[in-house]
Amino acid sequence: MKIGTINVRVSILVIAVFLILTFLLLYTVGVTGDTHLLIWGFPTLILLLIIPMVLNYMSQSTYVSMIPMYEEEAKSVKINTINENLNGKPIRIEGVVERCYFKFLNRPQYLIADRTGEISVKMFTSPQEDVKAGDVVEVLGQVIRRYVAIGDPVVNAVQIRRLQSPELLERYKKQIPSRKK
Repeated sequence: MKIGTINVRVSILVIAVFLILTFLLLYTVGVTGDTHLLIWGFPTLILLLIIPMVLNYMSQSTYVSMIPMYEEEAKSVKINTINENLNGKPIRIEGVVERCYFKFLNRPQYLIADRTGEISVKMFTSPQEDVKAGDVVEVLGQVIRRYVAIGDPVVNAVQIRRLQSPELLERYKKQIPSRKK
């Protein structure tokens, strides 16, 4: 569903929970014959869909509102220069998406590589564009630690956007060998 410029997505887990609870509600009403369960049951089921949609819309609209600030302040860096000294600072990286994780949860994590190295890029909401492995992307985000207080640096992305320039695509495809595991 699209609201304004924001694509609102519901996680497959939310849909699965909704379907299971709908089945249980209908089964219980069918077995017991108590239709009073429907008075609270259906509104509760509807809220189980609406609340995650509202939360997804709110987080995506917050990220969209932060993009201009990140575009202005972000410093372009190579992946191998990202370290703890950049913790909390806005950065911009370009690279190839090697792997995608957790897209079905609307909390995607990407492994992005350039010719200098690779880094984990996390988003805490679904991106505006559908980014897949092999895409050349630009990431705007902030360097954070993997496990809040400890761990290696990762990028908390505000925006991941595919780059369409044929020259960039060729350059990155030649520089980074495909790593299939």
